Amino acid sequence: MSSDVSSKASGAPAPDADLAAPAVPAVPGTTTPAAPSAPAKMSRESVTIIVTLLVATFVVILNETIMNVALQRLMVDLNIDAPTVQWLSTGFMLTMAVVIPTTGFILQRLSTRAVFMLAMGLFSGGTLLAAVAPGFAVLLLARIVQAGGTAIMLPLLMTTILTLVPLERRGAVMGNVSIAISVAPALGPTVSGLILQNFSWRFMFVFVLPIALAALAIGAKYLTNIGESEKTRLDGLSVVLTVPAFGGVVYGLSQIGGGGAGSRTPALAALAIGVVALAAFVLRQLKLQKSDRPLLDLRAFTFRMFTVSVLLLVVAMIALFGAVILLPLYLQEVRGLKSLETGLVLLPGGLAMGLLGPFIGRVFDKVGPLPLTVTGSVMMVLSLWQFSMLDAVSPVGWIIALHVALSLGLALLFTPAFTTGLNPLPPHLYSHGSAIMSTLQQVAGAAGTALLVSIYAFVAAASGMVAGMHAAFLTAAVIALAAVVLSALMRKTAGAPDLAAQPAAH
Repeated sequence: MSSDVSSKASGAPAPDADLAAPAVPAVPGTTTPAAPSAPAKMSRESVTIIVTLLVATFVVILNETIMNVALQRLMVDLNIDAPTVQWLSTGFMLTMAVVIPTTGFILQRLSTRAVFMLAMGLFSGGTLLAAVAPGFAVLLLARIVQAGGTAIMLPLLMTTILTLVPLERRGAVMGNVSIAISVAPALGPTVSGLILQNFSWRFMFVFVLPIALAALAIGAKYLTNIGESEKTRLDGLSVVLTVPAFGGVVYGLSQIGGGGAGSRTPALAALAIGVVALAAFVLRQLKLQKSDRPLLDLRAFTFRMFTVSVLLLVVAMIALFGAVILLPLYLQEVRGLKSLETGLVLLPGGLAMGLLGPFIGRVFDKVGPLPLTVTGSVMMVLSLWQFSMLDAVSPVGWIIALHVALSLGLALLFTPAFTTGLNPLPPHLYSHGSAIMSTLQQVAGAAGTALLVSIYAFVAAASGMVAGMHAAFLTAAVIALAAVVLSALMRKTAGAPDLAAQPAAH
């Protein structure tokens, strides 16, 4: 392929070939001294590819959070209740959780350009459908289509960075990625609040659509392919199993505690089906690994730092998505703030998280993950604990300060966890490692949202909204304690050589 950055089967870029693995293979999870040579510069073509993907990722993540402030308005305009409207967020994340496991296959089978066009085509089509949706059912369908495109974009970005960026510069680049991943969610509620104060909810999608189409056009013109595609086969049974596995778990969590004993029975049944399907999915992947054709290659978990990093991200995502849903509920229903005011309260934290990302990335490249992740996890626990003590008269300035502290704590976790977890993987596991990490993030986010909202609703029904918020945030703080333990296990990781035998092309 003439437009390839590289013709290597591993997908390693030619300009940075001298920056591949060390001459002596590193033991995964151990600390390796940095090479004495200065970090090499990336080629202009590589920078163009990454910037294009960053723009697209910013757009799709902005869309992911733009609905949070709008849920209350949608309940009134579409005449639906709170559990129903929540599926516009939970359904989006569930779809991503089902689609993302297939991206390891997609990224190996299709060219970079084809994957990008598929992702942004789905996203743009879903956005257009949402803008003209006549009711809730079509709007939910549109969100599902959007989620399909979003699900493909995130692993594509991560895999591309792993392929194009030299090891010693990955922390800094991942820090820049956090600008898109953090600032977009911060702007989402603010943009949504501004639109809702002046226009119909449909204009949330009318606003996003031209940006998405512009990103699609930029990618169509400038994006080139990296690596080589492989003729791998898609395992249909694995794809089918992802639906009850992830759907059953999140549906069960969302319904438990939401009503009397009669409603808990189907919720427990759905949860049990989800756990069984998840076990069957894992067993299926282990079987397929013997012939090097799993949908999701679980051999990434044989790298200790990948496993620790994934667990840390799961805990952080439960806390993050719970707070993202609970804080707007608290600000609007308890404090009585309007949509725009709610968005402005959440804006400083998101901006701080994104703008600090590049600095954290550079510090990570120098000192490793341990000082950053321990500090971040402690800040996360303390912030959530303080959120659990808010009441109906808590100063808005204090709420903003707590949200900024929580955002900074998460920023100190995300860049080190992403980089430390993915660094030791050999190139043939890049796409699978990115897909595993993204899948579990989405499942954790959906489960965290469902669990914390259910706790809020259950306690609020008996003791009032303030008590419900206290219980939900306290639960998040207790879950976040696990992040402190996991953070203490983080160690700097070295790159791994590509053990060429796997996976073979089929």
